[in-house]
Amino acid sequence: MKLLHVLSSTVLFALAIALVASAQDVKTDYDHHADFSQYHTYYWEKVQTTDPLWQSRIQDAVDRDLQARGWQRVDNGGDVAVAAVGSARNQKEYQTFYNGMGGWRWGGFGETTTTVENYRIGTLVLDFYDAHNKQLVWRGVAQEAVSDKPEKNEKKLEKSVSKMLEHFPPKGRE
Repeated sequence: MKLLHVLSSTVLFALAIALVASAQDVKTDYDHHADFSQYHTYYWEKVQTTDPLWQSRIQDAVDRDLQARGWQRVDNGGDVAVAAVGSARNQKEYQTFYNGMGGWRWGGFGETTTTVENYRIGTLVLDFYDAHNKQLVWRGVAQEAVSDKPEKNEKKLEKSVSKMLEHFPPKGRE
């Protein structure tokens, strides 16, 4: 019975870590006074990443999504300047599990186990600037645990960009 309890605790722990590590966090905000109906073209101002291979991957993912919304990429002189910053950092997750019945009435507190799970979190920030007045008009931020496999991370990137731009462009002025 005790072995079954320990095994179920271990499975629950692994599941909890998997859920936390795979959770995608996407947030967007925009200038509520900006008139997005006037924007139809964009150009890339800069793409900055810790890994140069990801610069074109980020551009490609954003390009696909914006062009599917009818926006046209130009080399320069567009309505909107797009900037992207991608980075990764280490994250620690602490989990404590209590095995046994615990408490004074059962003759002891049981066993307590705390484990530390390390994983990498990737962050992508997309900024859209009005090219005429240089003001920030839209920002999207996505964070997600990254894999050791680049092909999985490319799929996560595409999903993050798609989720970020899901309600883009914002509907008119408030």
